[in-house]
Amino acid sequence: MGGSGSKVKGAWPFSGSGDAGTDGNEQSLARLKGSRNATPFVFTRRSSLYYDEDGDLAHEFYEETVVTKNGRKRSKLKRIQKNLIPQGMVKLDHPCIHVDFPIVLCEGEKLQ
Repeated sequence: MGGSGSKVKGAWPFSGSGDAGTDGNEQSLARLKGSRNATPFVFTRRSSLYYDEDGDLAHEFYEETVVTKNGRKRSKLKRIQKNLIPQGMVKLDHPCIHVDFPIVLCEGEKLQ
């Protein structure tokens, strides 16, 4: 379980800013050191689709083969695993929240 999480250890991109002016109960997004900024949103993902030799796009490809056994012809489907090209990165229709985002986002009642 949890196989889609980040495998990088050490730098945590969504850690608090560590400023003395922030409240301990309040969590804030921090900017990574350097020029890279951390965002909790994911805009692209790796596609699970493949192109075959003919340019068709699908998750799996099968080839129908005829097997003769005891004088009887029988059709079987053989899965094709060679000469497939992955589709690559696909832009998401709606941004998703990254699985490693440590802040729980929910709407609750206002306490006074």
